[in-house]
Amino acid sequence: MSELLTADRIEEIGNLGSTSPDPAALVAELVGAVDEGRVADPDDTGFALLVAVDILEQAGDLADALTLATRAVAEQPDDNAYARGVRGGLLLRLGRTDEGMAELTALRPLLETSPTSMYLIDELAESGHADTAVEWLTAALDAILERTRAQQHVSEDAQDEAAAMIYGLAQHRHDLREEQGLPHDEYDNLADRLRAASDHALDALDDGPATLLFWPQKELTALLLRWPTLVDSYAATWDEHRAQTERGLVVTSEMGGTDLGVAVGTVAGLAAFADSEGSDPTDEETQDAYADSLTGPDDLRAWPPGRNDACWCGSGAKYKKCCLPRSRA
Repeated sequence: MSELLTADRIEEIGNLGSTSPDPAALVAELVGAVDEGRVADPDDTGFALLVAVDILEQAGDLADALTLATRAVAEQPDDNAYARGVRGGLLLRLGRTDEGMAELTALRPLLETSPTSMYLIDELAESGHADTAVEWLTAALDAILERTRAQQHVSEDAQDEAAAMIYGLAQHRHDLREEQGLPHDEYDNLADRLRAASDHALDALDDGPATLLFWPQKELTALLLRWPTLVDSYAATWDEHRAQTERGLVVTSEMGGTDLGVAVGTVAGLAAFADSEGSDPTDEETQDAYADSLTGPDDLRAWPPGRNDACWCGSGAKYKKCCLPRSRA
């Protein structure tokens, strides 16, 4: 039997896609594994197809990319909003405007309920529909603010969720309008006030660094071999570790955090730091202090990268095909 297609191999292919002299062979490897049932984790089937979609789109083959995006939608019927968003964007870029807008419009309500739905805005903006993207963001803000004003006796969790949505929508709208060279309006002023307030609040916190301590794949393996008890603080696998890190960054962002990122740790660095401080390297306070000590340009990675930029985790794959989808897991 042919070799199983693992998540690591899918990501490796995604990284090779833009530089490979034979992108068709990479697409064939991905699609062949799907066709033959050789995807190691069946839940990664849609992921494999979407990586193939991205390779085809980079090669300019939008028609075949659309075909595979449609397959990706069918492969995950219970959780296919992201794949549908990709398909909608492809339809727009193929000039099938009515179909593309219908696909994205069907997903538009997610902007009022899901903090991870901003890919809809990205698809619109990347397809030359920035005005529509701003319109949708404005309408979502209007709806959430009106709903918040009308609700009585809501839970604290519901209030926090609404605040996170308002913050995220306002910031995306602000950035998009700034790119268009538009003058500030009421919601842009709100975005500025919210950002300033969140920065002030975060400065007053004593809960630890704004950056999260992150371990590259080889370092995480070495870390858990040297200090096995740290599996309770991190994760048994690198995929789980970076998924946890991505979700932690998303949550911090939803709470109003800005200027976020990861501090890249090494086992030798942690051991040396703990030795110099006379502290236990497995202690959480020691690790936080170690993260604070990592200030060099090679030690820190900003978050989030652009959707089409290299992922912060160091895999080499595009963010939109690597850790961005992990925040929706």
